Amino acid sequence: MTTDWKFNGTWPYQPRWFNGDGGRMHYVDEGPADGKPVVMLHGNPTWSYLYRNFIGPVTVAGYRAIAVDHLGFGRSDKPDQPELYTIRRHAERLDVLLESLDLSDATVVCQDWGGPIGLYWATRHPERVRSLFILNTFAHRPPGPVRLPLPLRLMRMRGVGEIIVKGLNGFVRGAVFRAGVVHRDRFTPDMKRAYLSPHPTWSSRTPVLVFPREIPDGPRGDVADLNADIEQGLESHFRDKPVKIMWAMKDIAFTPAMVDQLWLRTFPDAEVIRLNDAGHYLQEDAYELIVPELVEFLSR
Repeated sequence: MTTDWKFNGTWPYQPRWFNGDGGRMHYVDEGPADGKPVVMLHGNPTWSYLYRNFIGPVTVAGYRAIAVDHLGFGRSDKPDQPELYTIRRHAERLDVLLESLDLSDATVVCQDWGGPIGLYWATRHPERVRSLFILNTFAHRPPGPVRLPLPLRLMRMRGVGEIIVKGLNGFVRGAVFRAGVVHRDRFTPDMKRAYLSPHPTWSSRTPVLVFPREIPDGPRGDVADLNADIEQGLESHFRDKPVKIMWAMKDIAFTPAMVDQLWLRTFPDAEVIRLNDAGHYLQEDAYELIVPELVEFLSR
């Protein structure tokens, strides 16, 4: 396991800790304490390192940057207990952490599973949130059967998934370094080490495996029901607040159709910027385009 979490200076931020349900959670809280908070939330199998190119510009612009590692990811604890990593447990755990910070006038930046996990908090405390900045995610009840890509279907198979994810670390190596990005040449040895270091062992990869098994395959189930509640909360509380969507058009999981069929149904007046040369981990592929748009959006 790594003892140097700075990764040759690419992650220079002071760690902070929160004792939550199931273990200790890591987060960073940078910038002026009285700045408007910008809460940045990752998905699978990444951690707050995904936002390393966001934190500096956001704080320079006078805002408070908060990036959280979900339990089981990044520097947070990783107990080998699958039941801790359901989406509902993640969402409830984040809710408690963010409520401990007593935030107000916040902007939520969310991608992948950071969407339902973070928007759970936003829809339960809309008085604390001024705006949403949405990156390739979902927070809707699926309208019908969901056709998952073959790698995800394999990961959901008992035994096969354990070999792929826990044995071969295939989610990080196959998704983060290959299928989930367009510009693979950007990954330096330090960056690869930053994404490989949090899950060095079979047992530490348990949370990575739970996420694909939580994906709803249709309109029924706990995650589908949770998303339906979030969707209703978004429509009730956020249609009159600023919402911006930046969408990677080469995402193999969250397709371009989701913008029109789901997000613009929820937010018909949202501004949408489509990124034609970015994949699922668009914070790696297109941060040069996303960060200026975020800072401009915050200043409105």
